[in-house]
Amino acid sequence: MVSPIKNRFVVVNLKTILDGEKDPAPYFFDKKVQSLLKILTRVNLAKVFRPKKLGDKKLQDPEYKFMTDEQLQEAMKKAEQKADEMLQIPPVVSVRNPLTRVFSKDPELQGLETSRMVFTDITFGIKDADRLIVVREPDGTLQEAEWDLRNRINQVYFPKVARYLKPPRMFEDSFEPNDPEYQRVVSITYQHVNDNDGFELLRSTRHFGALTFFLVWNRDIDNLLLELIETAHIEEAIEVYIEKYSNKKSALELGLQALKDLVKEREEMESGIKTAHGLS
Repeated sequence: MVSPIKNRFVVVNLKTILDGEKDPAPYFFDKKVQSLLKILTRVNLAKVFRPKKLGDKKLQDPEYKFMTDEQLQEAMKKAEQKADEMLQIPPVVSVRNPLTRVFSKDPELQGLETSRMVFTDITFGIKDADRLIVVREPDGTLQEAEWDLRNRINQVYFPKVARYLKPPRMFEDSFEPNDPEYQRVVSITYQHVNDNDGFELLRSTRHFGALTFFLVWNRDIDNLLLELIETAHIEEAIEVYIEKYSNKKSALELGLQALKDLVKEREEMESGIKTAHGLS
């Protein structure tokens, strides 16, 4: 299906959540892929550090300082480092598998209790994902606790800040990256951004890299490539294509590098001409 957006057409292609037999994690965490996703994100310090009104928190008054050139450079360096931390891309992993391990079936215990009984190892220092939590069912079956129950029990004994037993309906921000509900929400969001040409809304945020990876993984990068080309970021578009789809990767990478060198040479020449004419 094709939809007109901003005087042009974008390809609309609805997809399901990010799951399947192939695990995206090894590809997502590849250093070259991470570097490319960071380039595509385009760090904009003004956007990263813009004032934000969150809940009942009041906006802080701006602080002004007199700095030397050296102090300014040091402050900019620290700001860039902090921006890198704030723009850390949420991990893209496959949906976790259901927990189905059964430890024992004891029919002689059937009817002893009418409710499920939960047994938890509350030893300190154990990761939530590794903590032993089992359930005795009313029929006598002793099995692993399902993921939702594990999350609730871990939150009861070892509560985490900003994570709730019952997440707010508007903000489902207390899930792990492999939670089916988390992936359902982000996949719908990414589809909406892609279908409505809203890439600039997420650009220079920690979610743009994950959006890009989601589109590439699902082979639906047409709209993103069009946006990169139309905003004069053709090099980024070419790099995305070469990395993911090219059958002649080495030759095209050399060609792209030659293009970058040529563009740089022309920019230096133009700068030299302007300087010679006293225009800079």
